[in-house]
Amino acid sequence: MNHHPLVLPVLAQIALTVLVWCWMYLTRLSSMIRNRVAIEDLRTEEGYQRIRDATNPSDNFENLFEVPVLFFVLMLLLIHGGDSDPLYEKGAWAFVAFRAVHSLVHCTVNIITLRFTAYFLSCIALFWMWGKFALAVLG
Repeated sequence: MNHHPLVLPVLAQIALTVLVWCWMYLTRLSSMIRNRVAIEDLRTEEGYQRIRDATNPSDNFENLFEVPVLFFVLMLLLIHGGDSDPLYEKGAWAFVAFRAVHSLVHCTVNIITLRFTAYFLSCIALFWMWGKFALAVLG
């Protein structure tokens, strides 16, 4: 099957989102069991405080629906338009790689400087690709 070269980084970003979703549910369920929290307890802030140790994967899952939306829009524009070059491909893979590092750090050790660096670099890659696209459209 022939596919546009930008489809693979899109699929990789989706796979990352699915992995974080799985990690989020595993950590939440294990925290609920360990801390003896019933599902109904989560109606209150007090219930959520009892599973506070499972917050980071949930926060990261939310992160994966913020800036990555701009990634998906740009990839769809490039794929639909048939546009691509090795720089877009490298930028897309850089974005996905830095997002993966960001997620790994956020869901595990949560070292803020490392997490911020990965986040920042992913945004630089994405905004660079948007700039390149904008110049091509406007030029």
